[in-house]
Amino acid sequence: MEIRPLTAAEQNYVYSQSSQISGQTGNIGHLRGDFADSGYGFYTTWFDTRPQWKSEEFKNELDEVVNTLRENHGLLHNRYDMKAFAKSYPSSALQGNYCTEYGFRMDTEKYAFLFRCNPTKGDYNFYCYCYVKEWLDRHMEKAAQGIRFIDPHYKELFRIPDGGKIILHLSWGETAERSCRFIDEYHTEIGGNIYHICEFAERMERNGHTYEPKPQEPPHKTVRHKEYER
Repeated sequence: MEIRPLTAAEQNYVYSQSSQISGQTGNIGHLRGDFADSGYGFYTTWFDTRPQWKSEEFKNELDEVVNTLRENHGLLHNRYDMKAFAKSYPSSALQGNYCTEYGFRMDTEKYAFLFRCNPTKGDYNFYCYCYVKEWLDRHMEKAAQGIRFIDPHYKELFRIPDGGKIILHLSWGETAERSCRFIDEYHTEIGGNIYHICEFAERMERNGHTYEPKPQEPPHKTVRHKEYER
């Protein structure tokens, strides 16, 4: 088994998904863990998404992945080795809520294990999201076409990448941002709600709102927080 940094597209899948997306991608559940205050402990909690898919075969493969990464200098050996491992793969860095996190993927024959890691004291240090590999890869292949936005006459206005954002210009003069996720060619998840792309266009026109893609921003330099430094 090999471990590698996440691609930009895969970074969307190291967080909890909506029921629709988790079903389409074959998300079985996720494992959350930390290394205790010492940095050398190992405590985990499992969260089911689709318990009916948590077969003995899957559990054995998850154990094998975790045990492999628990070896000396591995990603899950301890918090200090996690930090060193992540730093050796600069392309694994991704912007978290308050600090830089690191993403990796490890596959077995049938399953994909996507890790989001945060080697800071006082926080959960990793999340491992577990998928049926074939389902996840098929969904991401379709999502690569981007999310279409149209007018009520089905004229395409623009596309944004899966996980991108739009800016709504509301009829009363305010603006709002909405994150968007790919469902299929004709449906998208906008701000947590699923729409047919024509339904969304008609609703916006009826309410006097307009919408445009939010430009993708370059990565920001992480602001360091002293309470998270060791």
